Amino acid sequence: MAYAAQMSNTSGFSTRAIHAGQAPDPTTGAVVPPIYATSTYAQDGVGGLRAGYEYSRSANPTRTALEECLASLEGARHGFAFASGLAGEDTLLRTVAAPGSRFVIPNDAYGGTYRQFARVHARWGVQAQPVALTDLDAVRAAVQEQPTTAVWVETPTNPLLGVADIAAIAEIARAAGALVIVDNTFATPYLQQPLALGADVVVHSTTKYCGGHSDVVGGGLVTSRDDLAEELRFHQNAIGGVAGPFDAWLVLRGLRTLAVRMERHCDNAELVAAFLAAHPRVTEVIYPGLESHPGHELASRQMRRFGGMVSFRVTGGEAAALEVCGRTRVITLGESLGGVESLIEHPGKMTHASVAGTQLEVPADLVRLSVGIEDAEDLLADLDQALAG
Repeated sequence: MAYAAQMSNTSGFSTRAIHAGQAPDPTTGAVVPPIYATSTYAQDGVGGLRAGYEYSRSANPTRTALEECLASLEGARHGFAFASGLAGEDTLLRTVAAPGSRFVIPNDAYGGTYRQFARVHARWGVQAQPVALTDLDAVRAAVQEQPTTAVWVETPTNPLLGVADIAAIAEIARAAGALVIVDNTFATPYLQQPLALGADVVVHSTTKYCGGHSDVVGGGLVTSRDDLAEELRFHQNAIGGVAGPFDAWLVLRGLRTLAVRMERHCDNAELVAAFLAAHPRVTEVIYPGLESHPGHELASRQMRRFGGMVSFRVTGGEAAALEVCGRTRVITLGESLGGVESLIEHPGKMTHASVAGTQLEVPADLVRLSVGIEDAEDLLADLDQALAG
């Protein structure tokens, strides 16, 4: 942990991404952390643990390296790696919630998060109230209406790319005795630092930009609160949805290039958004980098850049949106996001089908793009022909 702390205190983002938690192997000098494919560890006598390792559900050196790196990149003291983003969310909810707990969540939350509240934890008496987090008066009213355990923030949201004021929400929540949990998956720690803005816990689907190559599923939690970290560590071990060593290694490999990848994602997304905004078949482009976006000014202050996700709506309704999704050639039709390859999807039929018929239902004519790092001219040409029909 001393090595990770040193990186956090003295070095820039990319330096920490490459070195935090990743000191050369003391035995061989290997500059890349080994994959410790082991379930258990020899002990020097009963209770005599070597470097604190006894069983890989509790801790594994490869996972430790990832957890230290994630914590460093978010400016946190503690990091936890999980088998998926939803495994991390479930562990967090079981840590902070009890029967009767109440959460304020975005009214355009990720469908999997909403399903976690509505279909899994609701049966244990956990309540979730969707609120427009871009409306601070609505947030204040919601947390004052009745005792609130936490405000769950996504910013930018998935898939409508709403931008919430983390610092202002943290102030409102703190006055009401509520925690602030921020899903930072879309922004990544490179573009946004929620803990520095007052959040208590940051959530990641490391499947996405952190891993960055569409070859791993994982999740992460980070916090600087020692009390929460102690409880999270207990529940991580007790529930057991941890990241395996190879998955941890893949995410760690991805983090090493996060900064340079995010710069290219942002470059391409800005060009794609501008192209779509000028296209006659596009009725609306939703991207925080456009001045037309209602959260543009806030995103300019809160984020380093505007991210690689672009959503847009087309003339012709749902049928036309589905046709556009099916006609791209360079851009792959598929769920997920944040990989080096561009992906296109129809949220209403794919990633957000679970919120159909609820107040979180997304527009039927909406298309979501995860803009990759291909040559921008190829992406623009592909979108042009897909929209032409």
